[in-house]
Amino acid sequence: MKILITCDDYWHPGEVIEKGLLFLKEEYGHDLHFIRDAKDILTPTMLAEYPLFINAKMNQIGNGNTHIWFEKDVSELQVNDIESYVRAGGGFIALHAGNSYFWNESEEYCRLSGCAFVKHPPRCAVTVRPVKKHPITEGVSSFCIRDEHYEVDHLAEDAELLFESVSEAGGIQPAGYVRRLGKGRICALMPGHILSVFQNEEYKKIIRQAIAWTIRNERKE
Repeated sequence: MKILITCDDYWHPGEVIEKGLLFLKEEYGHDLHFIRDAKDILTPTMLAEYPLFINAKMNQIGNGNTHIWFEKDVSELQVNDIESYVRAGGGFIALHAGNSYFWNESEEYCRLSGCAFVKHPPRCAVTVRPVKKHPITEGVSSFCIRDEHYEVDHLAEDAELLFESVSEAGGIQPAGYVRRLGKGRICALMPGHILSVFQNEEYKKIIRQAIAWTIRNERKE
């Protein structure tokens, strides 16, 4: 399956995502297309060619350009285009940095993804645990990683919480949830700042099962 992945910003080097998600190609044969600078390359027409879109990028053009990505009349793809894509049956996963959008700066995107970023403590030991029976949590055991422990708010009313994360510094936070929008599905996963997180077998299982669930849109059912 073709998967479009946006990554790379000042705080989240694209190499982590490219190496971290390589298992999807090596172990499951997915065709991964990475885009680092999405301002001029990524268009609504291109997005429509993919059954799944993973955003692992905060609202910045790239690692060397911290100007906002979703600037009207500057970037070809806007948040409303992603929303239309999902409503039409596209799958959307917001992965780590894809959940680091502040409400007062990116309200439109936060409404789409289902949460707004608040802060995180310095990297620390974080325990991720499933909290609900769901195809994405099936067979997943609690696990501990060293990661940025995201705190989010403005959680969408229809967000179905699947995972919680716990740390001494950050308390208990949402770590993963799903939503439905039109004919499409959305999944948000908070972990993933450093490569070792993606090398954790339990997290690899979550990502794989999140992909499988997200692409089962209403058109296919």
